[in-house]
Amino acid sequence: MAIGGVGYRLGLDDTDAPAGLCTTWLGAVLAERLEARGHRVFERRLVRLNPNAPFRTRGNAAVALLCDGDPAAAFTLACSLVEEYAPLDAPMTNPGVVVAERPLSPAFYTRAVTDLCTVDEALRELGAAGARYRGYGNGRGLIGATAAAAAEFPDRTYELLVYREPSRWGTPREVDAASLFAAEAATAPHTWDSVDPGNRAVVCVPHTPDPVLFGIRGESPAWVRRARELVVSERAALEACWVTNQGTDAHLVPGTCGLLREGRSYAVAGTVVNVPSTGEGGHVTLLIQDGECELRCMAYEPTKGFRGVIRALRPGDRVVACGSYRQGSLNLEKLRVVSVAEAVVLRPPLCPSCGRRTTSAGAGKGFKCRRCRARAPAAERVVEERSIAPGWYEVPPVARRHLARPLCRGPPAFGPDGGG
Repeated sequence: MAIGGVGYRLGLDDTDAPAGLCTTWLGAVLAERLEARGHRVFERRLVRLNPNAPFRTRGNAAVALLCDGDPAAAFTLACSLVEEYAPLDAPMTNPGVVVAERPLSPAFYTRAVTDLCTVDEALRELGAAGARYRGYGNGRGLIGATAAAAAEFPDRTYELLVYREPSRWGTPREVDAASLFAAEAATAPHTWDSVDPGNRAVVCVPHTPDPVLFGIRGESPAWVRRARELVVSERAALEACWVTNQGTDAHLVPGTCGLLREGRSYAVAGTVVNVPSTGEGGHVTLLIQDGECELRCMAYEPTKGFRGVIRALRPGDRVVACGSYRQGSLNLEKLRVVSVAEAVVLRPPLCPSCGRRTTSAGAGKGFKCRRCRARAPAAERVVEERSIAPGWYEVPPVARRHLARPLCRGPPAFGPDGGG
């Protein structure tokens, strides 16, 4: 039975290793070879999964191809390419190949992007659909391959990935930085995260020895191709435009202080408890409260200027904090200030006699003037001018996760207190 007019879905995951290769490259090569053999490839999907999964690559990406043709031949070809190119002797490389002619449950994809799944759960899903599959090594890649084949995107973006000549893999990339800044300036906000203008950094060119030269993310195939045309670089060997769940916040679910689970990502509403503190390494700690429970939120040094937003918060501010929950902390990706409280600072008053600033006379004893010895009974109450206003704030592109929705796409909406 065809899946929504598509003959079969082919999922692929975990074919890369720290020393090289890339699952998207293998998926792009596979798509070309399928088309050369008479298959129709309707769509190439790049599917980001839970960014906190304990066994993952940095981007935790799987791919899916939506095709029409002979499923058995596609499965044989996919397995042969995995065996030809994937570093199967690498300890953390455990590829999975899935070809499904009947629908897989989109709920499995949702769990894989917001929660954690097991190989056994993937096998049950594949068995129920009568899918062809093969797992290599410990078979962990079957989780991502199944999720990719099952994926449905309520919100979708695009990434045009440009791949290098194989002879250049592992050598310094030749991409003109000025052309990347010009490309984003010409196409933003319809493309994003090619560069970080605030930090004068290039974002879309990887530093790992894999086949990717650079990638352009955006709202449509037309916009990413327009930006790509402006980029000056070494000659490309292959290009592919992927439909993705990147930049959609697909990993975030509503959460409540005290009920968060390790390795998941949440949007949590709460009230600021403390004046944020800056610790060793420049990391900023914020406490928020929901009822009786407190939650520690962290803005780490790589989030750069975003830490200034967190430092500007004061007790009583109402916020929605978004990020990944790990080791007892919510690692912030973005934050909404729902409302700001009046921030009052108490300081020693001026001397009523000589106008000099007084000092404390001791606990509960008021204040005294060192010059004329006059007394003042109470502290001066000063309302602090706030430097922060209600609205959404986000980490810069250099610190943004693949799945995190950039504010240039519009404000997120997380429950009654979370909308823009």
